[in-house]
Amino acid sequence: MTRGTPHGKASRPTDQELEATILGLLASRAASATICPSDAARAAGGDDWRGLMEPVRQAARRLVEAGEVQVTQGGSAVDPATARGPIRIRKAR
Repeated sequence: MTRGTPHGKASRPTDQELEATILGLLASRAASATICPSDAARAAGGDDWRGLMEPVRQAARRLVEAGEVQVTQGGSAVDPATARGPIRIRKAR
């Protein structure tokens, strides 16, 4: 989902594009499925996905605030503002 610029460099996805990527990945999976933030980062950033990890986590936090998704650890919903370590993202229940 990266876009080229006139100078041939890929531009960074917008916040809205990252949110759409998360929602799109979740829509393509079973209702109970979760995704890893790295899934969204890879889908949006291709080979340059590692730099998108924190922006994807921020996008997930915005989607939690909007009631679209939940952030989980160990299968339980957690507050994304205080979650540390690996997280998963699922559709809001």
